[in-house]
Amino acid sequence: MTYDRIPSVDELMALLADCADAWDRPDRSGDAVAILDHGLQVASVLAERNPQDEELQVAGLVHDIGHYLVPGDEEGHGTHAARAVEDLLGPRVARLVALHIPAKRYLATADPDLVLSPESARTLGCQGGPMTRQEAAAFEADPDFAAAVALRRADDAGKVVGLRVEGLESWRPVVERVAAAAR
Repeated sequence: MTYDRIPSVDELMALLADCADAWDRPDRSGDAVAILDHGLQVASVLAERNPQDEELQVAGLVHDIGHYLVPGDEEGHGTHAARAVEDLLGPRVARLVALHIPAKRYLATADPDLVLSPESARTLGCQGGPMTRQEAAAFEADPDFAAAVALRRADDAGKVVGLRVEGLESWRPVVERVAAAAR
């Protein structure tokens, strides 16, 4: 790992802006939307479905920055993103970011109607595959279970090429509130 923890909202917003031309796979063969577009779509879905939970919305905005921080690390991208934002955005946002991969593994076991993008289906294997029944039961007992599943479902919904959502700067006040609450 060669990245630092993100110390300020300005630096986080600059990093997110850099993700406008960054993809989940360095060769752009993964999902068809850039990391920034994907994060904006996920945050938008979460704002609509969970308007009271700004930490969850911000987790959706930043959940995939690990692809930018450590390109090519499919298994660890959630952990990298969580570590990078924890000091700034707080432990719950970081935890939700880290849980978006276990939530995919959970849903692969628990939801027979789950439809993953081809890239998400491909990476499921290197991320541990579907959970066992025991892993799923433990995950269901997690206090952030419902929020993690909501983030994952928004993650799956936020991969629409050309979808128009609010731009990055519209999220600054929300990010600032979450960062202020984390201090």
